[in-house]
Amino acid sequence: MAIILSIETATPICSCALLQNGEVIINRESREGQSHSTLLGVFVFDIMNHIRNSNLKLDAIAISSGPGSYTGLRIGVSEAKGLSYGLGVPMISIPTPNIMASIIKDKVDEETLLCPMIDARRMEVYATFFDKSLNVIRKTSADIVDSNSYMDLLESNKVVFFGNGSEKCKDVLTHPNAIFIEDIHPLASAMGTLAEKAFSEKDFVDSAYFEPFYLKEFVATIPKNKII
Repeated sequence: MAIILSIETATPICSCALLQNGEVIINRESREGQSHSTLLGVFVFDIMNHIRNSNLKLDAIAISSGPGSYTGLRIGVSEAKGLSYGLGVPMISIPTPNIMASIIKDKVDEETLLCPMIDARRMEVYATFFDKSLNVIRKTSADIVDSNSYMDLLESNKVVFFGNGSEKCKDVLTHPNAIFIEDIHPLASAMGTLAEKAFSEKDFVDSAYFEPFYLKEFVATIPKNKII
C-alpha cells in the first residue's frame, strides 16, 4: 500500500503519474514528441503540488528504465534520481518492455507470446519476448528485422507484436502466427501494478549510481546541412 510517483520517458511520449495502491490518482502525459525536457518538470511540479495540498506522503519514485530514446531516458532518470535523493524516498526501476507487456497480457491466451518493440531507428528495434505471465522468454536485444526474424518462435507460437517499433515491421514479418496490435505505448499510468509489487518486495535501486538500460551506446549524428 504505497503512494508512488511514476515517470516514463523512453519513447516520444512523455508521461508522469501519481499512483496510490497501484491505482492512478493523477496522470499527465504528452504525445507531441521531443518535449520531455520542458514538460516533465511541469508534470512533476503539478503532481508534487497535489501531494502537498492533499497532505499525502510520497513513498517512492518509479522510473521506466529502458531501453529506448537515449535523451528521453537520460531526462527521466535524472528527474527521478533528483526526486529520490531530494525527498529521501527509494527509487524503483521498471524495464520499459515489462510496462508495455503488462498492458496487454490479459488480452491474449495462455499460449501466445508477447513481444514489445521499441523503435531503435532504421529497421532496428529493441525487442523482448514474454509469456502471458511476464516471464522472459528471450532477453531484450537490438534486432535488425527481416523476413526470417523470430522464425524459431513464430513456428511454434502465436506472437503479438506491439509498440512503436512494431509499426515498421508489419510488412516484413508476414508469418501467419505474427499478430500486430496498434497504439500500445509505455506510460507512467500503466506502471501501477509493477511499481506496487516492487515496493512491497523492497526492490529498490541506488539512486546515486543507477543508470538507464541504454542497450546501445549513444552515437551523435552530424547534420547534413552544417551551418558555420
